[in-house]
Amino acid sequence: MASDIHNPKQAWSVLIVSTLAFTVCFMVWMMFGVIGIPIKKLLDLNATQFGLLMATPVLTGSLIRVPLGIWTDRFGGRIVMATLMAVTVPAIWLMGYATAYWHFLVIGLFVGLAGGSFSVGTPYVARWFPKSKQGTAMGIYGAGNSGSAVNKFIAPVILVAFGWTVVPQVYAAIMACTVVVFWLFSHSDPAHLVPNTQSFSAQLKALKDPKVIKYCQYYSIVFGGYVALALWMVQYYVGEFGLDIRVAALLAACFSLPGGVLRAVGGVLSDKYGAHSVTWWVLWVSWVCLFLLSYPQTDFSVMTVSGPQTFHIGLNVYVFTALMFILGIAFAFGKASVFKYISDDYGHNIGAISGIVGLAGGLGGFVLPILFGALMDLTGIRSSAFMLMYGVVWVSLIWMYWTEVRRGEVMGRNDRSLQPQI
Repeated sequence: MASDIHNPKQAWSVLIVSTLAFTVCFMVWMMFGVIGIPIKKLLDLNATQFGLLMATPVLTGSLIRVPLGIWTDRFGGRIVMATLMAVTVPAIWLMGYATAYWHFLVIGLFVGLAGGSFSVGTPYVARWFPKSKQGTAMGIYGAGNSGSAVNKFIAPVILVAFGWTVVPQVYAAIMACTVVVFWLFSHSDPAHLVPNTQSFSAQLKALKDPKVIKYCQYYSIVFGGYVALALWMVQYYVGEFGLDIRVAALLAACFSLPGGVLRAVGGVLSDKYGAHSVTWWVLWVSWVCLFLLSYPQTDFSVMTVSGPQTFHIGLNVYVFTALMFILGIAFAFGKASVFKYISDDYGHNIGAISGIVGLAGGLGGFVLPILFGALMDLTGIRSSAFMLMYGVVWVSLIWMYWTEVRRGEVMGRNDRSLQPQI
């Protein structure tokens, strides 16, 4: 791979330090997935309020992705990433001093800026590598999603030992150190800047492109769904299976960790087999897993010749975790394959397009936890979260079939009809 890169030493340095920065940013972005549990008890929140609490940082991290992608094209990823991380440090620190519900929501909006780092690092890293290797490079960078799992390893230990208020303080210190490390080991190349020939509104016209809208839909599942479930799973394990928060966080990491780390593998597979093939199989595997995860714990009675017999159907914690592990792998591959679509189709405007698609994915991560909470308050069924995700995947499968699979079959038949008959 290095032989195809103009400056391999700088390229790999940028990739490694950017992945580290993104991992820390994602860890901070997912902070409420763990500390939200004691905050929920402290403030006596219902499921919908809890969902909003967890989703608030995701909102700003999503909305800022489009301008961040455009600014990266114009000013370079190094300065934009360093500035973004530095700005979040004071907000992270202040989180430990919040006492009212609105305090958490407001500070969470500023902490959420860290989530916009994906739209900075993606075009920044990609331009250091040739097009044939961009899927792999972006997949490696995207493995920083594993910051969600890192949060589940670190936060429960700090929480149990010192209380939840210490977690934001430790995270603020980690973020500040990461800013310094990133600046020391990253590089900039003026050749990677996109000339300022289009206005902000002109670049946003890409939203009228049907392909961009479709990629937004795919990404709202594989990334938005990943973010939402990563936030939701610790409290799900605690509520559904009655586990201690440390055990719950460890098991929840079985979804978060492969969902982040294996994104690099998804990038390699997308380079080798193409974005369409990988995404198609990702959606089908997700569909099967979500169907099984949707079934609630059920007791029913059947009248037999010897009298009524009662049966129980439901996933135990081991089968549930295994399915979540598989779902995490599928989402990891899908996150990489969607951005392979973008690098293939929009290499000239990758910053703006990745920002738009990232925005859609992030908004999915914002809306879904709120809907998870609302559905649980409405139905009382925890697995209703997976029922909702199952329906969303159905939409994407049908969309992909009619716009890609079916169209490919029709074009193949037309090509054969043009061949001379012997």
